[in-house]
Amino acid sequence: MKLYSSVGPNPRIVRMFMSERGIELPTQEVDIVAGENLSDDYRALNPSAQSPCLHLDDGTVLAEVTVICSFLDEITEGPSLVGETPQQRAETGMWNRRIDARILEPMSLAFRSAEGLPLFENRYHVIPHAADDLKATVIENWSWLEALMAGKDYICGERFSLADIQLFCFAEFGTMSGQGIPAELPNLQAWYARVAARPSAAASLHPAEAG
Repeated sequence: MKLYSSVGPNPRIVRMFMSERGIELPTQEVDIVAGENLSDDYRALNPSAQSPCLHLDDGTVLAEVTVICSFLDEITEGPSLVGETPQQRAETGMWNRRIDARILEPMSLAFRSAEGLPLFENRYHVIPHAADDLKATVIENWSWLEALMAGKDYICGERFSLADIQLFCFAEFGTMSGQGIPAELPNLQAWYARVAARPSAAASLHPAEAG
């Protein structure tokens, strides 16, 4: 197998997941800033022209971070970060979807439509006039999640999971555009510090993002 990776929060999710699970894979860097992901060769691998993707030995290509992580979780030994039981797997999937719809999607579109506009305006449909409203949506949903984190160490309670990895990587990314966790949300701030202290948080940083 080969992982195609790059800068950005989505590839970092896979790298952080792999670090937590002790998974090592051959990796090929994709220069998304230069537009390498838009090339015909890369689009043949991933028609969505996004990073990351996982090229399997039989030629199959998997994209979408939760799909890649769930696949790796299933084919490797070790404590599952998706869930050991059907109920745990369903709970993780539920939170991944909630986080994606309420925070990650509006955050990404807001960034592309504002701070990232020079890079993305000719690559995606962007809506600069909606950027402020999208950012407000993200902040509102951080507050929504804050109440649900009362008394919990992690998104799924006491169980650290893929949902925590997904949200953490985007929480860090959000700080670049005023969309990080607001300082006045103590439950989420404590959760963030808890996840940031894990070795996988530092190990998953892309060299270009490590400073």
